[in-house]
Amino acid sequence: MAAEVLVNAGIKVDLYDAMPSVGRKFLMAGKGGMNISHAEPFDNFLSRYGEHCTHIKPLLTEFTPQALREWLKVLGIETFIGSSGRVFPVDMKAAPLLRSWLHRLRVVGVNIHVRHQWLGWIEGNNAKLKFSTPEGESTIKVDAVVLALGGGSWARLGSTGAWVSLLTERSVVVNPLKPSNCGFDVFWSEYFCGRFSGHPLKSVCVSFSNAECVNVRQQGELIITENGVEGGLIYSLSALLREEILKKGFAVIHLDLLPDKQLSLIFEKMSQIPGKDSMANKLRKRIGLEGVKAGLLRELLSAADFNDLSRLCTAIKALPIKLIATRPLDEAISSAGGVSFDALDEHLMISAMPGVFCAGEMLDWEAPTGGYLLTTCFATGRAAGLGVLKYLNDTILQE
Repeated sequence: MAAEVLVNAGIKVDLYDAMPSVGRKFLMAGKGGMNISHAEPFDNFLSRYGEHCTHIKPLLTEFTPQALREWLKVLGIETFIGSSGRVFPVDMKAAPLLRSWLHRLRVVGVNIHVRHQWLGWIEGNNAKLKFSTPEGESTIKVDAVVLALGGGSWARLGSTGAWVSLLTERSVVVNPLKPSNCGFDVFWSEYFCGRFSGHPLKSVCVSFSNAECVNVRQQGELIITENGVEGGLIYSLSALLREEILKKGFAVIHLDLLPDKQLSLIFEKMSQIPGKDSMANKLRKRIGLEGVKAGLLRELLSAADFNDLSRLCTAIKALPIKLIATRPLDEAISSAGGVSFDALDEHLMISAMPGVFCAGEMLDWEAPTGGYLLTTCFATGRAAGLGVLKYLNDTILQE
């Protein structure tokens, strides 16, 4: 996005990527369907950024989700709004979009260099960048630079977080990188893990409350993993759950296994004339609860609670699950933390390093999945490009 803004303004642009090809994490983001943005009302959209909303709002005001859809259309990519409000390319794929975009950039003069690993600056000079290339180290002199180096997740796709030390050495404030949109560890028994790992929990509600009076209840689905839980429902709460674990050492969520049934109805059906059926058969026959949901009750309740009708029914509507840790950063879909907005001016230039701009996931913000991550990466790239243009024009005027 930054390159496009600049080259269209007549600026010579070179784009360097450490990987053998560009946009690898972008392609991974589209592997299950390219969710590029979201069509909900703008104020709702902004609310997804939580405490970072103040910094994100001006960027998205200048390049809204609708503006992104219009930009894609000019690129030849038609989009549609799914039933959940999420925005997708018509073909649901990332590769055609990336190919079309790269072709357009090359046609207008952007020079793309792959297998160029940025190593920092030469003698602390902001205008001299050092790279490791297949031919050895090289030095590039620039008038300005946009760093869009990613966060710390999915390192094999290029976002290694190795840039953190290069900036902190220059006294740039970088808040620690943390997993976002991530799974969480739970102490499962060997039996439960072996029997249900990989099974989805569909049509459930997760509730979470903390000491700051945050009370959240969301419906969706999650997945039982070998180590704990993951999936869209968990990802949407990951920031809250991560911070709770950092404060207390654990977080407790409550799972409603049958959100479409009232507790009174469940108790009534389970209290029907006793037969010889086991409790497991009663759960299956009377309220349709079986498989992984029934297994979860067995896993987390004591034998006494499982066989006590009142306590069992209560647990079906509010089953406590103790989360003990986030999964490692490299497994996360995205990362929180990064270059503090306090270290940047309103054009995303590092205040202490004139001519050096930052964009994308390396900035300190986070958002849930659903198109919010990509939309803001596009918007920050565009803003950084405009910032460079202003910086170069101001520099020429000063000269």
